[in-house]
Amino acid sequence: MDIELAKKFYSQMLLIRRFEEKCIELYSSEKIRGFLHLYIGEEAIAVGVMHALSAEDAVIATYREHGHALARGISAKSIMAEMYGKVEGCARGRGGSMHIFDAKRRFYGGNAIVGGGLPIAVGMALADKMMKRDRVTACFFGDGAVAEGEFHESLNLASLWQLPVLFICENNYYAMGTALEFSESEVNLSKKAASYRINSFQVDGMDVTQVAESAKNAVEDIKSGKGPVFLECLTYRFRAHSMFDAELYRKKTEVNEWKDKGPLVTFKKNLEERGLWSKIKAQEIEDEITKTIDDAVTFAENGTLEPISDLEKFVYSPEEVQ
Repeated sequence: MDIELAKKFYSQMLLIRRFEEKCIELYSSEKIRGFLHLYIGEEAIAVGVMHALSAEDAVIATYREHGHALARGISAKSIMAEMYGKVEGCARGRGGSMHIFDAKRRFYGGNAIVGGGLPIAVGMALADKMMKRDRVTACFFGDGAVAEGEFHESLNLASLWQLPVLFICENNYYAMGTALEFSESEVNLSKKAASYRINSFQVDGMDVTQVAESAKNAVEDIKSGKGPVFLECLTYRFRAHSMFDAELYRKKTEVNEWKDKGPLVTFKKNLEERGLWSKIKAQEIEDEITKTIDDAVTFAENGTLEPISDLEKFVYSPEEVQ
């Protein structure tokens, strides 16, 4: 790893962390309304996977997608304005926290339906294969989606038709408030994917370098015609399932143990071992990110609410469309 890549990984993970922390503050002051699902603790997965994708590849995210969007390169201003419900948001304020969308970056957003993005990813990959496009569709989902029928249907068809899909399971061990061990007889989720004859791997989702390398190898295999790949990224969310969650199902000691091996902590240790940490200039990065987020909040605060006259806009296709 060279110093520029180290800076990129650290900066992107820290941006996600600080953005989410600011969202907590804004949600608590009722500036952001509706639902809010935070990505804190899982930053290494979004950053590592996005590093392996090209601009032509597509991304299907989950409803915990702020980190995915930032790592994909969607601006903090655009995302924050979306959280505020402003027209200047990436989805014109109509999607909010759970449905961030940016077609220009081939970011096809989150989905409030658990596992709802899986069949969409399969459909997009099928279209790419039929059109002979050199693309991969990366589909993020949590361990809770594994219990849904869409998971099994999607993996089966992706394998049967050898579709260019990269499945990324962000296994944070809890589907809302239910521990994985209480809902699944087999907690090694990569084995489930392997049963559909899909190349499947477990990776340390707290280590951005391991995620990036595994995703790079997966994308290369997919584009060489070897079919879909399944990455089970073992991770942990440090915050509750959502801001409405009383979080009575796990102990604080467990959370603190995971924080000690979180993505930023792990990456710093990695860089120290390689003698690169001193070259990062962490405070400069921190100051730059603080300004980026402050600017995003100001942009959102000064944004425009969509007028009531546009209420039905985009709901129906225009009549003149053939």
